[in-house]
Amino acid sequence: MVRNVLGSLIALIGATAAVWSPFRPWYDGRHGSDIRIEDLFNGLTDGGATLFGSLLLPMAFAGLLTLIGVVLRSRLLITLAGLVVLGCTILWMVRQGQRTGELAAGAHGLGIGAATALGGGALLILGALVMRGRPRRVPAHEDYNDAHDARDAYDSYDEDRAGYGRAPHRPPPDAWDRSHQPTRTWHPQPPGPAPGPPPPPTGPQAPTPPVEWGRNQRPAPEHRPDDRPTRPTRPDWPAPPDGPEAPHDPGPSGPDAPR
Repeated sequence: MVRNVLGSLIALIGATAAVWSPFRPWYDGRHGSDIRIEDLFNGLTDGGATLFGSLLLPMAFAGLLTLIGVVLRSRLLITLAGLVVLGCTILWMVRQGQRTGELAAGAHGLGIGAATALGGGALLILGALVMRGRPRRVPAHEDYNDAHDARDAYDSYDEDRAGYGRAPHRPPPDAWDRSHQPTRTWHPQPPGPAPGPPPPPTGPQAPTPPVEWGRNQRPAPEHRPDDRPTRPTRPDWPAPPDGPEAPHDPGPSGPDAPR
């Protein structure tokens, strides 16, 4: 960006100098606007020229190319403008040398106009060299190939370093394409039976008895045999009948019997 701005500024200064040069004396006080374009190819004469039939025409054409090149950031157009200015100036110098036999500098020689034209052409070439121009647009398929080449190079580098304890690089998955997404068909199911009532809540649980630590570790008491005499069991006699058939107890007999 900075190089483009600087190169454009230099090119505009050179174009301005080239367009302004025909209005200055070129040789022995003769202005460039008095030199005809035909004289550059047929030899110089003393005849005058119209404004757009003089050296102003190629210089103005070079200025127009410079403006277009600056807008488009085209180094080619600015270089072409510089070559037009330098070509016309050098060709005039050759023709002037053929006419006078030599080229002298001073009041009766090369003037400021020719020097300005040479300087303007040189500035145009310099500006084109400083500019970077427009960035090249990479097509989509070339950008895709460059990305894959860079990924392959990175993968090979990872494979070389895999022996040093680094896992190989896995390329990222391709972008998800929505057009290939499988379609899903929704099949509604019939409503089932209504859920039953919730189960009744369970009653409160019995509290857990406290744990007596050490009770299970106590030795069980020893059961000794019972030496006490047992009462004799009564034999199973039949029960006496009730009523008149019941046996009569005579009661006690002897001197202690009641009378």
